[in-house]
Amino acid sequence: MGKQRLDKWLFFSRAVKSRTLAQRLIETGAVRVNSERTIRTDHQVGAGDVLTMTVHTRLLVWKILDPGTRRGPPPEAQGLYEDLSPAPLPREAAPAFGQRAPGAGRPTKKDRRDIDGLTDD
Repeated sequence: MGKQRLDKWLFFSRAVKSRTLAQRLIETGAVRVNSERTIRTDHQVGAGDVLTMTVHTRLLVWKILDPGTRRGPPPEAQGLYEDLSPAPLPREAAPAFGQRAPGAGRPTKKDRRDIDGLTDD
């Protein structure tokens, strides 16, 4: 069980679509290895290391099980890590389409007629 470059491992695990994107993600400081932030794309990782990263507004916590040898299909990539990520936060429900609080938004046709009745023409 050897070690591997962090950017290669992120590419092999399908966390990102390309090694270039993996390098950008690491250089921005969005990846932590064993709770320590790293900005080195050539940081060596291996089995037992825990990665904490933010990818597309999601917090991912992965424990590396295998360094991998290639970027394979998704089932093979999922075998490279154990997902320890917390459950995503529930999203707030959007108000139903076309419903507003009373008095909010544009006036109704009846409101416009009442307003027009107040003016002297």
